[in-house]
Amino acid sequence: MIQKHIMLSPSQVKDFVSEATKCDFDVDIYYNRYVVDAKSILGVFGLDLTQPLTVEYNGFNQEFENYLSELAVAV
Repeated sequence: MIQKHIMLSPSQVKDFVSEATKCDFDVDIYYNRYVVDAKSILGVFGLDLTQPLTVEYNGFNQEFENYLSELAVAV
């Protein structure tokens, strides 16, 4: 499993979900104990977007990797 830490603003959620949907593998995003499918816009909006979020996936998509690097934060 690959884990990346990101920050999302409410205006970035639509783009994030769109990029995750292009992946042919499962992508989860979570904060603390709340885990949601990163391909669900309602699920992502249900997370605390004021805190760093963890994206976890088991696959490779170069476009998704590039997109996550733009959102990356150190924790």
